[in-house]
This record gives sequence, structure tokens and C-alpha cells, in this order.
Amino acid sequence: MDNAQQSSASCHVSVMPDEIVHWVAGCQPKVVIDGTFGGGGHSRRMIDAIESLDLVIGLDRDPAVLRRADDEGVDRLSVFLASYEQAAKALDVCGHDRCDAMVLDLGLSSDQLADRDRGFSFQFDAPLDLRFDPENGVSASEWLARQSEKEIADAIYQFGEERFSRRIAREIIAAAKRREPVRTVQQLCDICRRCVPRSKNHDIHPATRTFQALRIVVNDELGILARTLQAAPDWLDEGGRMVVISFHSLEDRLVKQAFRDDDRWNVLTKKPLRPSDAEITTNPRARSAKLRIAERSAR
Repeated sequence: MDNAQQSSASCHVSVMPDEIVHWVAGCQPKVVIDGTFGGGGHSRRMIDAIESLDLVIGLDRDPAVLRRADDEGVDRLSVFLASYEQAAKALDVCGHDRCDAMVLDLGLSSDQLADRDRGFSFQFDAPLDLRFDPENGVSASEWLARQSEKEIADAIYQFGEERFSRRIAREIIAAAKRREPVRTVQQLCDICRRCVPRSKNHDIHPATRTFQALRIVVNDELGILARTLQAAPDWLDEGGRMVVISFHSLEDRLVKQAFRDDDRWNVLTKKPLRPSDAEITTNPRARSAKLRIAERSAR
């Protein structure tokens, strides 16, 4: 677990920052975990706005967070290269047993989308990688090369909710048999364009759901989220708050069910909070965000 500092070069605009500060400040926290540090926008906002705060512990799986770090120190902030499911280790390194709040913003960072070499954006042809940490695990192209047609179709359907998953999987396998394995963003986009009819009601890129599915698979996103939601009550003091922003139904469903079914949580938002119209106007990527908050019940 490597220590880092906040980057000043981030282009990411944090989602629902006012709401994050409001709900975190409500428990008068001293120690907060920002489990998806990214460009550090939420962390900086909390440090500036919450007087009781002694320390924000930032976690991120993306090594680019470290590479963007500059020499400017930020008081009350310690950032680590690690998944948010390693929050307990980060707390221990910082000399704490528990925290008062944990924030997760599960959306893809604008910094990742702007990186031409990672494969996250349809705008740039690049190797089909899609890993948050390209130094570990298996890239999306490698994963596709190792799976059967059924396994690919099932993953695209389950994690991307793509109705045309079987068509896409068939084309991916056919390309491999022609000795033209899918290795780039452009190759996969071309397959999805051929297989997914243009929607009349939604102006969505035909590859969007497939890319979402592969990104979830290679990063084990839902597995990490589920394990974290199960373990997080042990990391929070009584009255501590878990604050989660999700961006698609699979994530939101996991958060909703975890908060509802675990007696260690008191749900503070019966329905998810949504960004304001003004925020969506200035930051269109916020439009699908859903914010849920739960409080750690008495032990």
C-alpha cells in the first residue's frame, strides 16, 4: 500500500459535492475514508468545509493518482494506492481502529476517460484494457481471449444488461477464429455497432453496456462493493455514516439491499437522492447519480 498526495492535474468534477459534505458533516466526523479518491475533489471539499475533521484517508486503485501527485502537501489528508475494501489496513497504518464516515463515488473518473491509453473512452482507439490498475489483473482483451462464447454472453448480459449479448459474443468468438482477436477499443465498438440496433428513445453508444460489463468483470467491481458493504459496519463507529453514490442499477441495487437487510445499518435515505438540475447542466455526467446514506446502529 503506497502513500500519495493529492494531484492538482485532475480534470474530474466531483458529483454531488454539497450533498456529500452535508451528510458527512451531520455526524461531526474526525476521521473520514474517501474510498474512491480519484482527483480528490470530495476529500478537499470535506477538509475545507467540515471543522471537526482531523483526517481524510483516501484510497484509489489507479496508479495514475500517484503519478499525478505533486509536491504540494495537503493538511489532514493521507492517500493510498489500494482498493476501498482495504480500508481497515489504511486505518491501521494511520493509527486508527475505526472511522466516522466512509464515502464511495462509484462512477468512472473523467481522468480515466481522458487517458488515451486505457481504453475507457470510445473517442480514442486504444488497447482494450479497462483495468483501474493496469499493473495487476487481466485486461479486457485477455479476458475475452480466455472465455467461451457462453461465458462472454452471460457476462455482457448480467453486468451490462445488454439484450444483444449473444450476438456480440458470437461476433467476438468469430473474430478470434479468423485470427483477428478483439484487442482494441475500435474492434469492439465495430462489433457492437453491427450487433446492437440504434435505440429510438435513448441516444446511447451501442457499445456502452458491453464496455460497462467488461469493466465490471476485469475490476471485480460488484464483488468488491458487496464485500465492502458487508465489512464496513466493522470499520465505522456507532453513529458513523456510509455515503455511496452509484451510477447504474446493479450498483444501486447492491447498496439498497445491503442497507435494508443488515441490522447494523439505519437507513437515512428511503429513496436515493439525485443531483440538482443545475448540477446536471454544469456536469452532465452527474445525471445518472444516485446517493444513498446509512448510519451505523448501536453495537
